[in-house]
Amino acid sequence: MSGKDGLHLTTDVLIIGGGMAACWAASAAAQAGAQVVLVDKGFVGTSGVTATGGPNHWWVAPDPDKRAAAVEERYVRSLGLAERNWMARILEETWRTLPQLAAYYPFDGNGKGGTFFSGVRGPEYMRALRHFAGDAGVTILDHHPALELLVHDDGSVAGAAGHARMVGHDWTIRAATVVMATGGCAFRSGLIGSHGNTGDGYLMAAEAGAALSGMEFSVSYSLSPAWNSTRTLPYFAARFFDVEGRELDVPPPMSGEAAHLKALAKAMIAGPVLADLSDAPDQLKTLLRRIQPASLTPFERRGLDIFQDRFPIRLFGEGTVRGTGGLQIIDDACRTSVSGLYAAGDSATRELVAGATSGGGAQNAAWALTSGRIAGTAAAAHARRLGKQLDRPARPVGQAGVRPLAGRRAVDLQSVLPIVQAGTIDYDSALWRGEAKLTKAKAALDSVWREISDHAENDGLARVGLREQAAMVASARWVTAAALAREESRGMHMRHDRPHVEPALARRLLTGGLDQVWTRFEERRVAQEIAA
Repeated sequence: MSGKDGLHLTTDVLIIGGGMAACWAASAAAQAGAQVVLVDKGFVGTSGVTATGGPNHWWVAPDPDKRAAAVEERYVRSLGLAERNWMARILEETWRTLPQLAAYYPFDGNGKGGTFFSGVRGPEYMRALRHFAGDAGVTILDHHPALELLVHDDGSVAGAAGHARMVGHDWTIRAATVVMATGGCAFRSGLIGSHGNTGDGYLMAAEAGAALSGMEFSVSYSLSPAWNSTRTLPYFAARFFDVEGRELDVPPPMSGEAAHLKALAKAMIAGPVLADLSDAPDQLKTLLRRIQPASLTPFERRGLDIFQDRFPIRLFGEGTVRGTGGLQIIDDACRTSVSGLYAAGDSATRELVAGATSGGGAQNAAWALTSGRIAGTAAAAHARRLGKQLDRPARPVGQAGVRPLAGRRAVDLQSVLPIVQAGTIDYDSALWRGEAKLTKAKAALDSVWREISDHAENDGLARVGLREQAAMVASARWVTAAALAREESRGMHMRHDRPHVEPALARRLLTGGLDQVWTRFEERRVAQEIAA
């Protein structure tokens, strides 16, 4: 129902987000018989990082030996923080589910008379997922960013409230359950497709009392032309030079992602770095336009040939988009630590399948699909048991940028993003973490948070932007707190003052809180939990 005071709806399951995980969650909930509403701050089908890429899902045929080998290989990479049963689960769910899109997406042939399901073109894939969800009965509300969750007196989730960008009114949706699938946080680095990935879901969930996990594992970068973020596929074949034409000693990514990133970052700190792809294999030159067409457009606009001309490059921070941190998952139904709230995709921690290293690419795509399906199905079952509970009162719990703790006054928002980025994606701060740098970043972020939390408030569409700023600050504070608390180097979390892996810290690290950020390790080591 809509009127002069905005839009008011009720539903069984509310999905917040519009990317791959959100669409899979919405269709799964609808297929389970629930009434489903999906709200997104963009347009579903073009939102998020999937729509600009060409995801390849982790895809292993249902042969026990092959799957066991694939799981074990990835488990070793996780450095003790993943779980084999979750890995096996996403392999099976992805294998069973992707073919359901055959009526919506033009899958390629595999060259052997069959179908190549695992690799998809992002724009067509997201368009297919939108139609798939719509045909399942999902109500999709584009350009309806959520600003805060609603909760009952006992703290369980009761829905959400937000703003309708195109018409200028607010909305409220009461729901029995909510699935948070707003993606990760790239801290406005310029990463392609990530402008809307500002950590909104983390903040909304934390305000309701949810914990996060693995936020220290957020050091990931995408290599692109300096003037435009693209996808990274071509750069495995690159050689690198300084502006004087001297070739740089950069280890290939296959020899170790950390060494590759650090060598590039160190060179970029010293001055411009140029990439040369003239030695790229012919197969890459043939396939790139079909697999990742967006990678070529920035060059064509400048009259450059990516495979003939040298060009300046840059590392774009990916934060928790290709990192592994996110909302803590407490059971096999993708529940968070808040009753009635589920998480999927990059909104959730991916430690379950990737551990301390990036699940970027195949694992993350399979996780988005699987966690979306699991969360949507579980949310529908929970809603069916509870009902919409419209007779119970509900209250909004948004705070920073919505309900200032002290008096409203002007806040200098121009300084917010530089402070956030300095503490999260700055090359020196992120790739060479240390206690002194992290402590300095913490102080700056805490100061910005206090200003926003105590005094910042806006109306209408400006409130959406303010909440994005608040969410990035909150996410940066959780990243910094977790990086300080994990006094070792493990995976993508690299401390120059704690360079070794500590076996006793093979445990997931939780964080949360708003005005007072807290951290604590899970009580038992993951390996012990698996063996139990």
